[in-house]
Amino acid sequence: MAISFIIVDNQKLQTSNNTAPSITRADTVFIDLRQRIVEGNILTGSKLSEPELAKHYEISRSTLRDALSRLEGCGLLERKANIGYRVVTLSTEKLLEIFRVRESLEGMACRLAAQNITPKQIEDLKHLLDVHNQHESLQQGQAYIQEEGDLDFHFRIVMSSGNQLLIRLLCEELYYLVRMYRYQFGMASPRAKKAFSEHHHIIQAIEDQDGELAEILMRRHISASRKNVEKRMKTL
Repeated sequence: MAISFIIVDNQKLQTSNNTAPSITRADTVFIDLRQRIVEGNILTGSKLSEPELAKHYEISRSTLRDALSRLEGCGLLERKANIGYRVVTLSTEKLLEIFRVRESLEGMACRLAAQNITPKQIEDLKHLLDVHNQHESLQQGQAYIQEEGDLDFHFRIVMSSGNQLLIRLLCEELYYLVRMYRYQFGMASPRAKKAFSEHHHIIQAIEDQDGELAEILMRRHISASRKNVEKRMKTL
């Protein structure tokens, strides 16, 4: 089955002093491929053709390999000698392993957030849940869909922990692999409204600076999601 690719504009974003560096060609290709892999536009298990990709994106092989190496670091690609890069294959077993890692690490992130979060971050989290509550799918109890990055409750919690190792592990190395599973295993869940309520309780514990309770609530929250996934997979 042929894979189509989006051609990314060659123009770099211009920046001035005191601003972030320009986005490189490797950055744009990395971001575009990451989205296409996460959303399933490039199928799991697919072998990537470096010559074809370099031609479509109008970039050098070295620039492409930079982007592919970063995708491997995110857990989205696997590289084997004499074969090259392939998109990872998803499985229920791998998904449940990720849930167990998240349960421990995000619980720790909640404990640290209770110590380090600012009043502004608390208010931003509450506003984020107000935005989530307006989604029709959540109102109907069908799904609790969160966009990526700052629009994702779990992402915000980890960032507010202040622990750079946790941030790297959960917001970079595992983050897009988790989103890939969400997209391709489905986001619909009978737990939608309950999960939303659990988010409120977690925020309250963090605001009260009760790190122990915040950690317990997050671990229970992720454990309940894992058990729900296990139950759903048995019916597929």
